[in-house]
Amino acid sequence: MLRFVLHRLAYAVPIIVGVSLVCFLLVHVAPGDPASALIPDDTPPEIAAQIRAAYGFDRPLPIQYLTWLGNVATGDLGLALSTRRPVIEEVLPAVANTLRLAAGAIVLACVAGVVLGTLAAYRAGRTSDRAISAIGISGMSVPQYWLGIVLVIVFSVELGLLPATGMGHPDAGLAGQWQHMILPTITLATVPAGVIARSVRSAVSEVLQQEYVQALEAKGLPAAWIVLHVAKNAAPALLAIMGLQFANLLGGSILVETIFAWPGSGYLLNSAIFLRDLPLMQGTVLVLALFFVLANLAVDLLQMALDPRMNSARRGSG
Repeated sequence: MLRFVLHRLAYAVPIIVGVSLVCFLLVHVAPGDPASALIPDDTPPEIAAQIRAAYGFDRPLPIQYLTWLGNVATGDLGLALSTRRPVIEEVLPAVANTLRLAAGAIVLACVAGVVLGTLAAYRAGRTSDRAISAIGISGMSVPQYWLGIVLVIVFSVELGLLPATGMGHPDAGLAGQWQHMILPTITLATVPAGVIARSVRSAVSEVLQQEYVQALEAKGLPAAWIVLHVAKNAAPALLAIMGLQFANLLGGSILVETIFAWPGSGYLLNSAIFLRDLPLMQGTVLVLALFFVLANLAVDLLQMALDPRMNSARRGSG
């Protein structure tokens, strides 16, 4: 197990470095100067040159990247150009808010997806199966930004039942913020719920066709116990889908957080892009990439715990 964890962590290092390199290059290839957020239009050229030199923007791009990467290795993500605060102090609270929203969304998506997918598998070929499949495809296809706007119009503007933006007072805690979480959580959960429902239907249908299930039914085992056996055998494959969907929620919530003004990592990254705040942008992307890698590692470990055959197969291949 330890060897597998170390192997996965070593495999994640080039991925994280590659993500940081791509982000770095895209920012510098885009028109404009990353230092423009610091330098007013009427700044004398010599003062502008001093500011660029102070932040290292006058150095060659490879030197800038390697310098930043070396600082990251020591835990220093730099200073945000727009706020003059350490990037880590901006990113960590935003990521915590995104994790709170993503956790609620993935729980909702898993409950809805597992229930609908299992029901569709047991009712394969019937009207309910086709209806659930249509719901799943609709959930996967609907644009989240459009759904978010519709929910705001209906439940906030027309009915006045739920707040449209923000997350409430920071000191209110979860009890005082749950109303602000409802609309963005539903919006975020639609796509993963559709993906999970279709994946659950496929996995459960495959298990139901195996001979041991028919043998259990022939022995007269109660339906609830048969469902538990089916779920146990389908769980390892479904965990990978659920874990991937949770990781996608961490990095794919930019539009949803922007619509609802939820102060998460997506909202922070969107602001950093518009402000051309290079250190803040790089720090946010790097932290999100780390969480993505750790989420996939956790899924792999859970799969190995639930299905020892995977561990044996990996030992045999190693």
